[in-house]
Amino acid sequence: MRTADEKEPKADAKTAKKAKKTAVPEVPEPELALPTATEIRAAKKAELIDWSERYGLSQEGKVDDLRKRLHTFIEKEAAKKAAPEEEKPAPPKPEKKPKEKPKEKAKPSKEKKGKEEEEAEEEVHEPRAKPKLEPHLKRLLAMRSAKNAARPKFRRQEWFRYRKFGDEWRKPQGGQSKLRRHFGYRWNLPSIGYRGPRAVRGLHPSGFQEVLVHNEHQLEGLDASKQAVRIGHAVGTRKREMIEKACDEKGLRVLNRMVTE
Repeated sequence: MRTADEKEPKADAKTAKKAKKTAVPEVPEPELALPTATEIRAAKKAELIDWSERYGLSQEGKVDDLRKRLHTFIEKEAAKKAAPEEEKPAPPKPEKKPKEKPKEKAKPSKEKKGKEEEEAEEEVHEPRAKPKLEPHLKRLLAMRSAKNAARPKFRRQEWFRYRKFGDEWRKPQGGQSKLRRHFGYRWNLPSIGYRGPRAVRGLHPSGFQEVLVHNEHQLEGLDASKQAVRIGHAVGTRKREMIEKACDEKGLRVLNRMVTE
């Protein structure tokens, strides 16, 4: 007769064999693909919470907050995947054979060099003259340009109804005119609030004070630092050339210079 102590090791061996037979090899779970932007946009709150829990994101907030967090997470993951691909070293380029040295071109003669230098000097752009303005005038000019940009285009009453009216402004005169009576659903009329600063009123956009000129004698006494010349439209080509030449000698800027090209 065998004792109980001798039977126990046999039972342990049997259970161990059964455990070996029944043991199933562990298979790693496949990685789930990240949701796309369209899937996140179409998903409901329950799905968004599940994705947030899976990727360790915060599950608090509204649907829009959850979608924003998931969008940022997906963008970061895509950037991480793209980074190692960019860091891969480029394949070695095949060694190029040394090229033969090109033959030296004949050097241009001194006469050609001189002509090229003269043409380059002629092509040098001379900046237009600018006025010498005080800081407060520059500030007012900037304010005027901002007002001009924000000012609406005033059109006469029923400009859209009749082609003959055009775009010219005319004050509304009708007794029943809603525009004349400033009804709220009508557009604004020209008023004093649309004007620019008084100190720079009438100045050229560059800041110069315009002086209308018809001959050379009218150029006398003009200040080149504050005044600019505008030649009258009735002046002919010959006189216009003479006036422009005189302005160049005196350093005066011509606002409507003749086109010579």
